Amino acid sequence: MPDEGSYSAFLDDLKTRIRSAQVKAALAVNRELLLLYWQIGCEILARQQAEAWGTKVLDRLAQDLKREFPDMKGFSRSNLKYMRAFAEAWPEGIGQAVLGQITWYHNIALLEKLKDPQERLWYARETLANGWSRNVLVAQIKTRLYQREGGAVNNFAKTLPAPQSDLAKQIVRDPYTFDFLTLSKDVEEQDLKRALVKHMRDFLLELGVGFAFIGHNYAITVGDQDFQIDLLFYHLELRCFVVIELEMGDFKPEYSGMMNFYIAAIDDQNRKEHDQPTIGIILCQTRQKAIAEYALSNLRNPIAVAEHRWPEVPPDALPSAEQLESELENAVRQLEGESKEGG
Repeated sequence: MPDEGSYSAFLDDLKTRIRSAQVKAALAVNRELLLLYWQIGCEILARQQAEAWGTKVLDRLAQDLKREFPDMKGFSRSNLKYMRAFAEAWPEGIGQAVLGQITWYHNIALLEKLKDPQERLWYARETLANGWSRNVLVAQIKTRLYQREGGAVNNFAKTLPAPQSDLAKQIVRDPYTFDFLTLSKDVEEQDLKRALVKHMRDFLLELGVGFAFIGHNYAITVGDQDFQIDLLFYHLELRCFVVIELEMGDFKPEYSGMMNFYIAAIDDQNRKEHDQPTIGIILCQTRQKAIAEYALSNLRNPIAVAEHRWPEVPPDALPSAEQLESELENAVRQLEGESKEGG
C-alpha cells in the first residue's frame, strides 16, 4: 500500500493537471469554433459581394446546413447574420488572442452593443481578466465603464512612482454608478453606507477586480481621539490599502485634508513593509474639477475625487417606517391566526 501522504500529494497533482488540461481543451474548442464562424462569415460576405447574393440566401443556407448537421447548433439564420457581422467587424482576422478566449455569446454582445473596434477589444480584455458573464459584460457596457475608467481627478502622477501611478489611475472610475441601490434623492450618508455594505457583492463589481473588503466604520485611534473610516479595502494587484470616504453633495476642499489624515494613519498603523502607499478615494455626488485639482495639488498622499450616482426613487415611492411597522404587525397577526386554526 502506498504511503497516505505521498498518495494524497500524487492525487492532488493529477487533479490539477487534469483540470488544467480541461481548461486548455475548452479554450481550444472555443477558438476553433470562433475561427469557423469567422471563416463562414467571410465566405458569406465574399459571395454576396462577388455574386450579388441577396439576404434570402441566408434562409436557404441555414436550412441546408441544419439538414446536413442536425446535431450541431449555431446554424440558424440569425446566427449566420452574426457570423457575417463578426467577419465584417474584424476584416484582418481574429488573431487577437482575447477574441478567441471569450465565448461566441460575448462576441455577439460586443457586436450588438458597440461600434468602435478599440472599445470592443477593451471590453473583451476586461471580460477575460475579470471572468465576466455575458450579462455582466452587457451591464458594464450599459454603464459606460470604458468612458468612466481613469476619469477621476487625482494626484497620482505626483505622489506615486511609475508604474504604480498608472495602475492606480486605472482602478479609479468617474462616476461610480450604483444601479443596484434603491434610494431616494435626499438619502443620508449613513443610509448610503449601510446600503453599499448590504450590497457588497455588487459594490465590489462596480469597484472592479482586485478589491478586498476589510471593513466599514473602520476604527482608528490617533492620540487620545477615535476616528472612523467609512470603508477600508485592500487592493490585491496594487498591494496597498484603499480608503474610501462617502460624501453627500458637492466636493469641499476640507474633504481632502481629512482623507490625507486617514491615509497617514493607515500607513503608520496598518501598512507593512511589502505594502505600497495607501490610496484614498473621495466619492461625492458632484464635484467641480478645478476645486478638486487645487485641493489635491500640494498633498503628498495619493488621493482621487470622483462622483457617485444611483437611480433616484421619489421618497413617496418607498414605504415609511410606520408603513413597514404596520405591515409587519399585520403579517404577525395573520401568522398567529393561521397557527391557532391549525391547532
